[in-house]
Amino acid sequence: MNIDFPFHFDRRGRTAVADDDDHLREMIEELLFTSPGERVNQPDFGCGLRQMVFAPNSPEMAAALQFTLQAALQRWLGDLLQVKDLEVTSVDSTLNINLQYIRRSTNQSVAVQITGTM
Repeated sequence: MNIDFPFHFDRRGRTAVADDDDHLREMIEELLFTSPGERVNQPDFGCGLRQMVFAPNSPEMAAALQFTLQAALQRWLGDLLQVKDLEVTSVDSTLNINLQYIRRSTNQSVAVQITGTM
């Protein structure tokens, strides 16, 4: 059973659940938006994307984030997915994260795109 994130109740008053694809996507988002040191029992969890919100957007910052994200995905979600391609680009005030991975349980290729304004 995969508990849906963020935690909430379904229309029957039970804990909401997510299917495997949605749950994996939610875990990727949690990894992205959690800052290292934020979790008490896992102080190394996260990649620090939120810390870069007010940083100047540049190709160098995108490259650093790509390296950090690649390492975090391998460390925390490596047993569930294999990163096929990861590209982090910055254009003007927009940061684009394009992730393509293979779900290890089904060998299915999945693409995720996350875009944010800095």
